[in-house]
Amino acid sequence: MEDCLFCKFIKEHNSKVYEDNLFYIIKDINPQAPLHYLAIPKNHFKYLSQMQSEDIENLGKIFAKISEIAENILQLTGGYRLVINQGDNAGQTVPHLHIHILGGKEMGWTPA
Repeated sequence: MEDCLFCKFIKEHNSKVYEDNLFYIIKDINPQAPLHYLAIPKNHFKYLSQMQSEDIENLGKIFAKISEIAENILQLTGGYRLVINQGDNAGQTVPHLHIHILGGKEMGWTPA
């Protein structure tokens, strides 16, 4: 999508922490934890409800890869949290589905 911040980022930047054929991971520019990354699918869609069958399969592979690289590449020891915001009221600020990966500290539960 031409006006999507994340779609533009895929083409223009080399500051990725991880990349494969399905997604890339970058550091969040406004971190909410000592370690805060964004896992961003290369295929553009905003909501989980907009996924096609291929997106559903790919999202499963993305979750599996995050768990595989969490400790050695992302340095997420002791656990981490995954968050997907869906819509304005949930805090979704970029209209491209992405997964927040937060860690580096013990977290409480304060969803709102």
